[in-house]
Amino acid sequence: MALRNSLTWMIGGPQGSGINSVAENFAKACIRGGLHIFANIEYHSNIKGEHSYYRLRVENQEVHSHVDWVDLLVSLDKETLFGDLHKPKPTHRGHRHEVSPGGGIIYDSSLRLTPESFGRDDIKLFPMPYMDLLIQALKEYGKERELSKYQVMVNTIALGASLGLVDYDFTLASNAIREGFTGRKASLGDLNVSAAKRGYEFAKNTFGDGSFPMKLHTQPLTGRKMMIRGVQAIAIAKLKAGCGFQTYYPITPATDESEYLESHQPDYNLIVVQTEDEIAAITMATGAAHAGLRASTSTSGPGFSLMAEGLGWAGITEAPGPVIILWQRAGPATGLPTRTEQADLRFVLHAAHGEFPRIAIAPGDVEECFRDTFDAFNYADRYQVPVIVLADKFLASSYRSIDLFNGDGMKVDRGDMLQEEDIAKMGDYRRYQFTELGISPRAIPGQKGGIFWTTGDEHDEQGHITEASEVRIKMMRKRFRKVELAGEVIPDQKKATLHGPNNASITLVGWGSTKGAIVDAMQDLRMDGIETNFLQIRYASPFPTSFVDRVLSTAGQKIMVENNYSAQMAGLIREKTGIAMDNKIVKFDGRPFSQNEVYEGVKDILKNRIKEVTVTHA
Repeated sequence: MALRNSLTWMIGGPQGSGINSVAENFAKACIRGGLHIFANIEYHSNIKGEHSYYRLRVENQEVHSHVDWVDLLVSLDKETLFGDLHKPKPTHRGHRHEVSPGGGIIYDSSLRLTPESFGRDDIKLFPMPYMDLLIQALKEYGKERELSKYQVMVNTIALGASLGLVDYDFTLASNAIREGFTGRKASLGDLNVSAAKRGYEFAKNTFGDGSFPMKLHTQPLTGRKMMIRGVQAIAIAKLKAGCGFQTYYPITPATDESEYLESHQPDYNLIVVQTEDEIAAITMATGAAHAGLRASTSTSGPGFSLMAEGLGWAGITEAPGPVIILWQRAGPATGLPTRTEQADLRFVLHAAHGEFPRIAIAPGDVEECFRDTFDAFNYADRYQVPVIVLADKFLASSYRSIDLFNGDGMKVDRGDMLQEEDIAKMGDYRRYQFTELGISPRAIPGQKGGIFWTTGDEHDEQGHITEASEVRIKMMRKRFRKVELAGEVIPDQKKATLHGPNNASITLVGWGSTKGAIVDAMQDLRMDGIETNFLQIRYASPFPTSFVDRVLSTAGQKIMVENNYSAQMAGLIREKTGIAMDNKIVKFDGRPFSQNEVYEGVKDILKNRIKEVTVTHA
């Protein structure tokens, strides 16, 4: 096992045991020490009790994804080690098999396990007396009689033990811990630091400096960094873009975004409304857009299904939006509520009956989440169409360390909005006026002379209902001209990106959150002498047809990587360009692609000449 300044660390335990806060404190400590992190959590769709686990990957250089092996596993319960074998139908077999040879496991010494219990002789074991150390910490603060109240703090002891084994700067972690407890809870910060310190010292004193070969040390911190996940990046973009109205109905994983915005409502000119259902969420947001506010709603697949009729109403009324954030998860129906997938692409492009234009954008990482969401509001106003941002659960909950967002050059564009003097000059204001570009001048209700009718029926330039065939034809062409215009105006470098060399023997193709795993896997493939490039599709509508055709028509072997069963983007590419993928790597078990899965999938295709590879967490 390499002795470089890197580590893959995992903590597992029952939901409600505080693994989130422990992993995120560890990650913060690493970032402040000049290191780079990628962190993601997997959890069940219940509130407490079921198994969940948090991965943290620490590297001395930028990292974009996770890997499946674990250098140091922290277990807060027996299930993390051996799975739910006590159940009539076990669903997982634990994580001990994921520990890399020479890696280690921290676990509760009260389990009284022997080395033979683990079924492996190539890993190091670090039994920790969790409860004894916790009682010592509680005694220091006179709280030993409240053991049951503070029992969850064994997770902090485990964090301290991890820091001790890798010999990392404890002060950085203690500062991160204290920041989570402010005001009247400040004393709890000190108590948690005390517990972590006891775990740290026990691990160092008991197991010695040479017991675990992987070490982490600080390095110079370059620039100002932040640790951010997708829901935060998109919420911040909404604030930057001047979103004035956000609606939502609670649904995993979209709720986190709206709750983040709710917490910042007092500081911005923003109203966040929890509606009675998703139908109300999209219709309220569309009404707010018509009224002149920049409006948005956020949901997941089941909620977006309910929004389909409202989406059609936004389309035919040429509302300036709303911006819809779709956090994809595994379906259909309730499916896997807390797992990820990329299976809503086709639905997004055709949701609601009939035909109408929409813009659909698929960011691939937290930085693109920020910039693409900001752009989405400009496009909604400029082209007067609904804009859908296709994110997913993996992007929602994964943290990355990145430079602070740079908003220079990001300007709000409200499109063709009329002032009262403009309306007066027109004399006869027509909200749906036929224009060469398809975009009609827009007035805001309440402006003098800016009264207009709007309806879900087909209508004429004034908005009055009509069934005249010649008007229908003109209106359909007018509406679709707008998305054609967007395709002409939006630059190709926003709609798609070619990563790596212009020419390579293999072109990997992907979209959305597969980006990180593909980018990192390319480095591994290069070390094996396999040169690849990566075509990332960011816009599904308007689709970058000419750019994609130009890249793929001269490409060597074309391999699609998608987090769905049917490789939906591969189908869309063939529909738009006539070009078929040579091979596909798909994953649809509700878990995201890891770096090594992309690498192994490509190697499997090359070695065994397999047309399609299905990878799985199992």
